[in-house]
Amino acid sequence: MRNAQFHLILLVCCAHALVHIYELSLPSVEQQIADEYYGGDAARGKLLTGQMSNSWRFTWGFGALGAGWLVDRYGSRQMLAVYLTGCGALCIAVVWCQTTVSLFVVMLAMGAFASIYHPAGLAFISHSSSAAERSRALGMHGVFGSLGIGFAPFAAALILDSGMSWRAVYGWLSVPGVFLGVTFVWISWRHRSSADVNVAHSDSDPVVPRWRSFFTLTVFAMLQGFIYAAVFSFLPRYLSEVPDWTLQVESLNQVQAEQVNRSSDEEISGYTSTGMWWAMPVLLSGCVGQFVAGRWARPAWLEKQLVAVVVLNIPFLLWMSVADGMLRVWAAAGFALVHFMHQPIYNSLIAQYTPLARRSICYGFSFAAGLGLGSVGALFAGSSTSDRVTYLVLGCTAGLAAFVGLELVRLNFYFVSRRLEGEN
Repeated sequence: MRNAQFHLILLVCCAHALVHIYELSLPSVEQQIADEYYGGDAARGKLLTGQMSNSWRFTWGFGALGAGWLVDRYGSRQMLAVYLTGCGALCIAVVWCQTTVSLFVVMLAMGAFASIYHPAGLAFISHSSSAAERSRALGMHGVFGSLGIGFAPFAAALILDSGMSWRAVYGWLSVPGVFLGVTFVWISWRHRSSADVNVAHSDSDPVVPRWRSFFTLTVFAMLQGFIYAAVFSFLPRYLSEVPDWTLQVESLNQVQAEQVNRSSDEEISGYTSTGMWWAMPVLLSGCVGQFVAGRWARPAWLEKQLVAVVVLNIPFLLWMSVADGMLRVWAAAGFALVHFMHQPIYNSLIAQYTPLARRSICYGFSFAAGLGLGSVGALFAGSSTSDRVTYLVLGCTAGLAAFVGLELVRLNFYFVSRRLEGEN
């Protein structure tokens, strides 16, 4: 790989980290948004932020379908520039939003701009790697994404603990988006007459489209997306109830009784910051899962490996349904570790099932199912009043996804057998 191409892929990986920072920025501050608009009604506040997260994820998912067509037409570099500058500008817009209606509009628009990333970035990575190298490349690409997921609550906690409001979180997040967006504008202008990537490997790595397998895989994506949206839209809230920090909240309540004029933001800072600080190591454990899966994945065994990973989700989701105190941290970290393992394997399977010329739109269609239809998981978790019920339902959903994975194994038994014969 040439140095210039390597540097471009590194920038694409940074754009991947940033899209997940934008994704997790709302869950990182949702408790403070809920308190600002429904401070005296926790259930309505949680429902509000659940609906808002569902809106962001809805356009993030379904926008990927149109984004895939645009990437095939205009190229990855140009569309990455649109995504980054758009999200950066909308983060600035959040700072000025005062009503829930304006927040919903901005979140819908931000999700739409963010939807461009995965069809553009994943197509770029898959085009620039051979079948043997693809899982490892996508694993490293996934590590950057998990770093972004883990960094979002960390950055939010730092900003909030410094005394700034939740709107300041979005103000600061506009900076890397605009900077990286301008960088891709310059790259697009400089390379406006060249192809996105060197795809010389494609002649020696032909793909026979397997559309039935691809559409079965999108059903799997929808189920996993439902789990993903439900868990990670409220992870800081889930992790805010560990014993030591509960004592701090009780202490804050005593101080509140003595100091009547204490502000609402100060009252909730203890438990919101607690959840965000715990969310960081939990989410960063996903980096380990992405790296391990990228190293472990083999082209001939991807379907079976996908089933194994989703089966491992089930015990951790069931544990999350009953865990209390510090056990919540361990249960959530275990879930994040195994859940993110499916992504390099899943993205490699899309590349195996779809032709090169339609790779971007196929990634877009897949993400429309996984992130668009799956976004209902955020609404489900927001309307649920019991963690036990929430995670029991999610465990059952993971079991259903495992059965869909077994159907993929059956559909591709012939192809896998031929590949293994070729390797021998």
